[in-house]
Amino acid sequence: MPMRQLSGLDASFLYLEKPEMPMHVGAMVLLELPAGYRGRYVNDLRRHYAARMPATPALRRRLWWMPLNLANPAWVDAEPDLAYHIVEHKLPSRRRKETATPDARTLLEEAISALHPQLLDRSKPLWRLYVIEGLPRSASGHKQVGVYTQVHHAAVDGQAAVALANVLFDLSPEPRDIALRPSTRRKTFEIGMAEMLRGALSNEVDQVVRMARALPAALGTVARTARGTFSIRTLLGKGSGNVTLAPATPMNVTVGCTRAFASASVPLKELKALAKAHEATLNDLVLMLCAGALRRYLQQRQQLPRKSLVAAVPISLRPSGDTRPDNQASMSLISLGTHLADPARRLAHIRAASSAMNTTMGQMKSILPTDFPSIGVPWLMEAAASLYGKARVADRLPQVANVVISNVPGPQVPIYLAGARVRASCPTSIVVHGLALNITVQSFDAHMDFGLMADAAALPDVKALAAALDGAFDELQTLPLPAAAETPQPRRIARKSAAAQATAPAGKVSRKRLASRVSTPGPRARSR
Repeated sequence: MPMRQLSGLDASFLYLEKPEMPMHVGAMVLLELPAGYRGRYVNDLRRHYAARMPATPALRRRLWWMPLNLANPAWVDAEPDLAYHIVEHKLPSRRRKETATPDARTLLEEAISALHPQLLDRSKPLWRLYVIEGLPRSASGHKQVGVYTQVHHAAVDGQAAVALANVLFDLSPEPRDIALRPSTRRKTFEIGMAEMLRGALSNEVDQVVRMARALPAALGTVARTARGTFSIRTLLGKGSGNVTLAPATPMNVTVGCTRAFASASVPLKELKALAKAHEATLNDLVLMLCAGALRRYLQQRQQLPRKSLVAAVPISLRPSGDTRPDNQASMSLISLGTHLADPARRLAHIRAASSAMNTTMGQMKSILPTDFPSIGVPWLMEAAASLYGKARVADRLPQVANVVISNVPGPQVPIYLAGARVRASCPTSIVVHGLALNITVQSFDAHMDFGLMADAAALPDVKALAAALDGAFDELQTLPLPAAAETPQPRRIARKSAAAQATAPAGKVSRKRLASRVSTPGPRARSR
């Protein structure tokens, strides 16, 4: 069986990882247990994962390192110890003198802020789940628990996470039977040094050959783009503000070893109606909400730049139907129009900037590489990452973006995990030097869940930024419709609490459609 060496993109997440930059992604999941539940949910979750483990290859592999770290490591099979990978985390009991107990989401946010900086053990499969106990009961009196998931970015991207979630989540409290195909593959639990070196050299030769074969097509794509109907200036988005250095903000600094996490939700049905009324995509409105919240947050602190903020937006390079568990993504830049006080002009700016970048990536993403020769690369990338952080380069040089914003399509129906109803699923993602704020968004059930991960020193009050999303949504609802629009403006609604949104009734969906409706957060964005 050929050695499964990590691609260049996958391995880069390993080389860039430092104590200041954990490279795992995941989610804050709020669960409501059935009425009259007895027992320990952590045990139920371990049994559930044990039953589904044969269908989750991404959770049953670990790294096997090249001698002297000469090239990218490989994946080998591993049997995960679920007592280690799924652990219980009990919140400290609150003092009786306290006048009010924080709500479940606030308690989860505080727990994740403390847990997120812990790096995953590279000698084991690169994932872990924390079952967070000690939350207050729901409004209906049911017991609630939280689950904080961690999966290393080297192991999955957004599409691979979708395939993983299709196996783990159900559409009813009663877990479904998973059809397992018998495996004829010989398992590989270790690789000898000679085999490792032969495999690495063979992979290097294959990479060079593929690059040489792809070069004429890549040059042809660039040439056709340059002399086609779009000039280079138009292709990059003339007047969009996408291709420019980003202004200095509190988010564009060298990050430390602490994190602050916050979450928010807005009603999905109303957001879709607004997108239709304004002839925009759902992704445009996600960017609009983030832009409005950032503008409010910075303006209140007298730190709003005159120049527009720029968002780094991940995009998928994965062909349709490709479910391989590796990273196939790139990054685009979109101007957020935060310099515009008029929200109507800001939305028009975002739509134009997003359209310009979609045009660019639509023509160029077929030639963007996700793999490349790796001999010597581990030394270079690890050294460069260490030097960049220690020299605090991000504090001295301007950045190309101010914030990462990722929009991940998720299930728009109720889902269950080991018999518990999922009430919220807010993504948690990565911050790096120079980009101390990551906003990852997932459509889930009847609402859109926002997960804001920040460096705790740069944005200690990230919860205030999450709260500013409410004001941004209010602002969005008051926008006048375009003159040519015939769609009636959605009526202004009063947002419900996250718990109330989560209990809203939803239509029934057959079990056979689960694969197309369930997803987990990841670092990929898609315009919708």
